[in-house]
Amino acid sequence: MPARILDGKALAQTMQAEIAAAVAAQIQRGGPKPGLAAVRVGDNPASEVYVRNKIAACAKAGFASFQHHLPASTSQAELLDLIAKLNDDQAVHGILVQLPLPKQINESTIINCVNFTKDVDGFHPLSLGRLAAGEPGFVPCTPLGVQQLLIRNGIETTGAHAVIIGRSTIVGKPLALLLMRKGPGGDATVTVAHSRSHDLSAIARSADILIAAIGQARFVTAGMIKPGATVIDVGINRVPDSVPPVGDVDFAAAVNVAGAITPVPGGVGPMTITMLLHNTLIASQMRA
Repeated sequence: MPARILDGKALAQTMQAEIAAAVAAQIQRGGPKPGLAAVRVGDNPASEVYVRNKIAACAKAGFASFQHHLPASTSQAELLDLIAKLNDDQAVHGILVQLPLPKQINESTIINCVNFTKDVDGFHPLSLGRLAAGEPGFVPCTPLGVQQLLIRNGIETTGAHAVIIGRSTIVGKPLALLLMRKGPGGDATVTVAHSRSHDLSAIARSADILIAAIGQARFVTAGMIKPGATVIDVGINRVPDSVPPVGDVDFAAAVNVAGAITPVPGGVGPMTITMLLHNTLIASQMRA
C-alpha cells in the first residue's frame, strides 16, 4: 500500500490563514503590523523566486514587506550599512538576508550583524545557542516546519528513533535539537548521520522517522527505508531529467515502502515560508 502523503502545501495554507487571523487581531488591538525586510544581493534565479514567494505570503497574511535588491557588485561594507539601518528601523520586525551571497561578502559576518531580536531566519549564533540551551528564541524555519509537519499529521516523536541525514547549521543540527526537546514534537532519540558515516544505509534503515537533508538528488533509496517509517524530504535539487525539482529521496520507489512521506515539491518548502511568517509575527509581539 502506498505511503500516506504529508501535504505541506495544504498545511501551510491552513497555518498561514491562522497567522493572518492573528495579525488582524493584533492590529485591531492597536498592536503593530508585522514587518519583514527581505534583502537579496545579485540575480540568482532561485533566490529571486524564493524572495518573491516569501513577499507574496507576507502580503496575503497582512504583513508589511520591504524589499531590498542590491547589485551583485555590492560590497560587504555596503550590505552591512543596510543591515544597520534595518536593525534601527522600528517598522521592521524581521530581517531576511537571502543566501547565497556573492563571493566578496562573508555570509557569517552578515548573519552575525543582524540584530538577533530580528533574526527571523534563526541563523544568528545567539538564536542557535538559545535553541541548544532549551531557551526561548527563533528557530530556523525549515527545522521548525518539519516539526510542525510531524505534529499536525499526528506522527508520534516521543520515543521514536529519528535519523537525520545531513549536519548543516540550517537544517540538520537545529532539527536534531528540536526533536530532542521535551514536549510535543520532541522527546525523540536522534541520530545525525552524513556522507562520511559508516554504513549509512543501515543507520537509515533503523529510523522510525527518516529526514533527508543532504543536498543530493534521490540519494535515499527504497532500500534505506524501514517499512512503515515516516520519511521527510528536505532536499530541493534541479536535475536534467526532471522539470520540477526533485528531493533527496527517490520518491517513486520510497512511496511504496514508507508509511508516510513528504513530496517534492509541496512538502517541506511551503512550511519553511510559513515558519518565517510565524517567526516574524512573534518578533512583532516581542517588540510590542
